[in-house]
Amino acid sequence: MPHSFNRRKFIASAAVAALGLGLTETAAGTARKPRLFDKRVGIIGLDTSHSIAFAKSLNTSAEGFDFAGYKVVAAYPHGSKDIKSSVDRIPGYIEDAKKLGVEIVNSIAELLTKVDVVLLETNDGRLHLEQALPVLKAGKKLFIDKPVAASLTEVIAIFDASKKYNVPVFSSSSLRYTTGAQNIAQGKTLRKVLGADTYSPCKLESTHPDLFWYGIHGVELLFTVMGTGCKTVVRAHSNDTDLVMGTWEDNRIGTFRGLRSGKTDYGGTVFGDNAIVQTGSYEGYDFLLQKIIEFFSSGQSPVTAEETIEIYAFMEAADESKRKGGVPVSIDEVLQKAKKSI
Repeated sequence: MPHSFNRRKFIASAAVAALGLGLTETAAGTARKPRLFDKRVGIIGLDTSHSIAFAKSLNTSAEGFDFAGYKVVAAYPHGSKDIKSSVDRIPGYIEDAKKLGVEIVNSIAELLTKVDVVLLETNDGRLHLEQALPVLKAGKKLFIDKPVAASLTEVIAIFDASKKYNVPVFSSSSLRYTTGAQNIAQGKTLRKVLGADTYSPCKLESTHPDLFWYGIHGVELLFTVMGTGCKTVVRAHSNDTDLVMGTWEDNRIGTFRGLRSGKTDYGGTVFGDNAIVQTGSYEGYDFLLQKIIEFFSSGQSPVTAEETIEIYAFMEAADESKRKGGVPVSIDEVLQKAKKSI
């Protein structure tokens, strides 16, 4: 009896182990099946330093962070086709990715057969809708790096597709997850935020709305501490600087200063009912990456689609204000116009 019991116990344990590890081949030993607990990350776009930074942290286990066993296993390198600063990076970043054990594939379709979740890192937002759709259709959770797209219309279209295919999408600048900004957003340093002034570099790229390309960092920081509910936007523009003022529905005012000359940095000042505090500056990518991994594990985006869309509507309204000579522009009107264009 003891011998029989031990044999049954061994068989049961072996079966559980097989389920946990997953079967990698059929009985014929040819076709691979995905393991039950795979955590395989794919990257689309090796034309940005973010791709290599994320791959390095995940594949070499950044100290002090728990990335739950997720590893970058494959990457499709393309990528902007005509933004020279991006195109020129691809060959070097391909080699960097290979050194981290990442397989380079020839298409997004091929990538999707090898991975469970996707980081859409292509620097060129004009390609994002086209590249996101097959990922969503395949049911793979998707993080989209900045900018979500190169127009507000396509930003909305991506989130509409996320709802259609019931696949979550998350996008954020790393500036959202600086320690100071999070302490403010979570009410740890201020009882109530009355207003804020944020700033960041604001390089312009002719193929994208002005703030989408790089100003997104400081704008996302503004929304992190102010929250949603911005109603109107006014923009002043010069060759060296942009100053964008938003008025929120409760009459609070928040501003973003885009820097293109002199000393540039990331940060902001937040005005509260009990103190005036600083957001702190850039702290690297790993705090954001931690949130991405939590999103991949839970399927719950830490930033709602509605907030992300409002951020891009704020930036589109800033462009519209510039076109109209600096008059106030309604975010709601900008949103309605974009939705009609889908």
